[in-house]
Amino acid sequence: MRRKDKEVVSIENIIEIIKRCEVCRIAFFDKDYPYIIPLNFGYGYSYENDELSLYFHGASRGKKISLIENNPKAGFEMDCSLNLVTGEIPCDFSMEYESVCGNGEIEILNGEEKIEGLKIIMNQYSQDKNYDFNKKGLNHFTVFKLKVNEVSGKKSNKPINKE
Repeated sequence: MRRKDKEVVSIENIIEIIKRCEVCRIAFFDKDYPYIIPLNFGYGYSYENDELSLYFHGASRGKKISLIENNPKAGFEMDCSLNLVTGEIPCDFSMEYESVCGNGEIEILNGEEKIEGLKIIMNQYSQDKNYDFNKKGLNHFTVFKLKVNEVSGKKSNKPINKE
């Protein structure tokens, strides 16, 4: 990362950013151009294994599933805490933000793993931990996990005027 002053180094701080994000964009390999889509997500992190995974759900068929079947490798990006910083001239404008980027490999989840993935997604958006999923309804969509290989975080805050 070129701007080391903006780099978020510790996994604990990266996880804190992930907790504040509402959408994760995944970039899949397509023929000539990447295919990127925004998705709701959840995360799981194992401190013992130093393993981060992102969980998503979507339709059981379509372009996204076809691309995963062709190549399970993907990139991702999420951001939050966005705030425009204005200035007297255009070059003084900036943006405060926090972001996490990385890549990994996707696997489609089934059975109990699918239900656990849904619970993890729900945990991103709800404090209620008592989830009851309709077992028949589970067949109408797909849950997939992106096991993260590389991750980086970045944070930009408004400069403090020293007067």
